[in-house]
Amino acid sequence: MAQAIGEYGRRARMVIAAMMAVMVGLIAQGAEAQDRAWVQLEAFSELVNAQARAGTYAQLVEDVNGFRTPDGLYAIVIGPFAPDAAATALNTLRNQGVVPLDSFITDDSAYVSQFFPVGATVLTDPAPQAPATQEAETPATEDAASNDTTAPEAVAEPAPEPIVEEVAEAEPAPAPAPLIPEETVQEARQSEAQLDREGRDALQIALAWYGYYTGAIDGAFGPGTRGSMSAWQQDKGYEPTGVLTSRQRAELLGDYRGELAALGMETVTSDVAGIEIDLPLAMVEFAGYNFPFAQYTEINDSGVQILLISQPGTETTLFGLYEIMQTLEIVPLDGERERGRDSFLLTGQSDTLRSHTEARLVRGTVKGFTIVWPPERDDQIARVLPMMQSTISYIDGVLDPAVVPETMEDGVDMVSGLEVRTPDRVRTGFFIDADGTVLTTTEAVGDCAQTLINDSYEAELAYSDADLGIAVLRPLTQLAPLAFGVLAEGSGRVQAPIAVSGFPFDGTLSTASMSFGTLAALEGMNGETTLQRLDIATAESEAGAPVLDFTGSVTGMVLPGTVSGRTLPADVTLALQVDALRDALTAAGLVLDAAPREDRMNEENLARLGADMTVTVSCWN
Repeated sequence: MAQAIGEYGRRARMVIAAMMAVMVGLIAQGAEAQDRAWVQLEAFSELVNAQARAGTYAQLVEDVNGFRTPDGLYAIVIGPFAPDAAATALNTLRNQGVVPLDSFITDDSAYVSQFFPVGATVLTDPAPQAPATQEAETPATEDAASNDTTAPEAVAEPAPEPIVEEVAEAEPAPAPAPLIPEETVQEARQSEAQLDREGRDALQIALAWYGYYTGAIDGAFGPGTRGSMSAWQQDKGYEPTGVLTSRQRAELLGDYRGELAALGMETVTSDVAGIEIDLPLAMVEFAGYNFPFAQYTEINDSGVQILLISQPGTETTLFGLYEIMQTLEIVPLDGERERGRDSFLLTGQSDTLRSHTEARLVRGTVKGFTIVWPPERDDQIARVLPMMQSTISYIDGVLDPAVVPETMEDGVDMVSGLEVRTPDRVRTGFFIDADGTVLTTTEAVGDCAQTLINDSYEAELAYSDADLGIAVLRPLTQLAPLAFGVLAEGSGRVQAPIAVSGFPFDGTLSTASMSFGTLAALEGMNGETTLQRLDIATAESEAGAPVLDFTGSVTGMVLPGTVSGRTLPADVTLALQVDALRDALTAAGLVLDAAPREDRMNEENLARLGADMTVTVSCWN
């Protein structure tokens, strides 16, 4: 009897050992899917959105992957982790405010293929296997101790197939993302108190991004931060308590990260230009170097263009760049102009274009940036621009003046591959007092959105007389001319030598040129007593130029070269007589107390005087 019972016990132990071997084998099979875990952050229906967001997360944390789920979504995950470490990692990331609060833990079975990083095969890499061999041999070792050599055959008996199918079917599907419950104000304060410094900073940064918060990013939730939270809540339709619930924090940070992904803000380091800066790489891409710019052109139909400015130089170089930038089409005329001793700021806006340029002297170099965008991008650039300003830093390196693309040949209307803005027309004018007041022809200023003196200084129309064709301009910034015109006492005598200081060739030359002739008559073609006729050839753009005698006194002002619709002969020029000029200036309220010049001048000195007092007057639209 005892022997029978012993035999029964031995066989029972053999069956139990076999069953244990089967169960351990099943557990080992399941370990391939269960022995690593993932923290799923978000899922998108569109691949492009998931790729952009994955790229953003990859800047914040390591081990970011993107997988396609069986139901066709594109999930962003962090991992893999050991199962017992995943919960700790998730809590840490939540406390830091790096991941959404509704992030959850799952395993390989929730995904079918990998899309991020491109070419990665993390999902198909083998997971660590469970140590099933040692545990399965334990019953056999026990039987060996009983000196029964048949135990191994009993253990080797195959397990029933239905058990395997039953276990496989019982594998649970990945749990859906849990819904974050709404909280009371007290509960919101309690959950907020669990945030670490990085989490609190992240909320302030997101609130500042949307314009609600303007204070320092210090992680301190004082009145300024509470007020910004209330304003955000009110705009979102929530009760403005000034304390964000967990769900509201997740919404705010999720929206913020979504916009960052859409902009593609990334740090760009250009060793060639010697500049490091955050740029919206979802809007622009590097196109090349063309001194003094590193050029980034638009992508994805963004309409955005960025120039990194880098050139060797001094204060003179900086001021020259300031003037050149204002001639480019990418810098509209209407905007702020501010030039300091070691920096400048240029902004421009029109119906179709916006731009912002800033540059400064940095250790023997001129460095800065320009960003250009269409009006429909105003809201986005309002967030991009502060990020560029706060992240730009100047490192060793500066563009070589020889860095010009071989295929780039700048024409007369191009600078470094950029189109130069041109005025509708250019005429001549001249200073008539020490304050920089300019006298010119009405043809120069008619129908102009903006009038510039010497292509740099904006001026307003102070007086005009359409019948005489005379206009008086007052600069909006104070000028100190090297010389100004002094009116002669009379128009001079017929056949006396005269000179005209003007800008032919539409102001292409940087300095006024002097031409010489004679006073042909003290009346116009039809006997007008306010006019004088000159025996001298002038260009169309010289209308408004001063007529000088050889003492350097002004005896008249050149008028446009037509009479009653007829073009005058090339060697005939009409000018207003000095008495008409004096009457017009008096009507404009100007007091001219300078006495006429008396000493005769040679042609060289007369040309120098004319160049110092004569300016271009350009009409811009």
